[in-house]
Amino acid sequence: FGLSAVRNVGEGLVAKIVEERTANGPFADFYDFCERVDMSVLNKKTLESLIKAGGFDSVGHPRRGLLAVFEQIVDNTIARRKERDMGVMTLFGAMEEDAGGGFDERAKIPELHFDKKEQLAFEKEMLGLYVSDHPLMGAEAALRRKTDNTIVELTDLEDGSMRTIGGVVNGLQRKWTKKGDLMAVFTLEDLQSSIEVMVFPRTMTDIGHQLADDAVLIVKGRVDKRDDQPKFIAMDVEVFEGITDGAPPLRLRVQPHRLDAGTVDELKGLLTRFPGESQVFLHLGEDKVLRLPEQFCVDTGHGLIGELRVLLGSGAIL
Repeated sequence: FGLSAVRNVGEGLVAKIVEERTANGPFADFYDFCERVDMSVLNKKTLESLIKAGGFDSVGHPRRGLLAVFEQIVDNTIARRKERDMGVMTLFGAMEEDAGGGFDERAKIPELHFDKKEQLAFEKEMLGLYVSDHPLMGAEAALRRKTDNTIVELTDLEDGSMRTIGGVVNGLQRKWTKKGDLMAVFTLEDLQSSIEVMVFPRTMTDIGHQLADDAVLIVKGRVDKRDDQPKFIAMDVEVFEGITDGAPPLRLRVQPHRLDAGTVDELKGLLTRFPGESQVFLHLGEDKVLRLPEQFCVDTGHGLIGELRVLLGSGAIL
């Protein structure tokens, strides 16, 4: 993604970064970057934006960890470079040279990572779009269970059709009608398409508090095809809770001879009664593992484990 398109990062600073990188090769890490670039590049607002956008991922630093200490690293580096330019050697710098690098006064970058939701929110803020991932990636099956249609499928429906759809909120605008009532307009985006959603005042009173940019919502409403571009009139919304960094999988050890037709049917019925985010893997014998299709992803709480032990035996849960 073009560096100068990152929020708070201008073309002038980017030119200096690229000039140094071209002249002396790629940056080894954030410390190397701070030592080598023109001092004007060490602007904290600029560096914060580059970190949040993922600009330093390529040198192996986690974004959250780097955000925690980058100001300290920049301050130390600027002070050391100014001293060096004035011909002042720090005591630690001299010791480091004498000892062959045995002493390191640099702040350590901790292994702290943002969760997916936070990381993508920062990307959207800095870049205007998601780059490394998408809020709905990995939750497609859970979203499908909660909705009637994908957004692109709405184009084939008749005007006035009632449906439930899901996606990410973008471009939320709250507006006042001529009567002085509050309404809202936003774009709802899933992994294939997007549609403009309108929330009229009567509905806004009930659901307005749940509307926010980057929120993932299940929206119940009707299709409005009176204009060239279809719209969706919201009647009700709920916040979609299926966004996770991947629920841990459920692994079941089953001896192949136990899987007769009756047991398979019972197992299918049991798994579909507890829909959720955890993939299910069947370990058959020593070296064969089957991953069940997405429609059998489960919620491992609420009594499922106990019922599986009754059906498959106490040692079935790995």
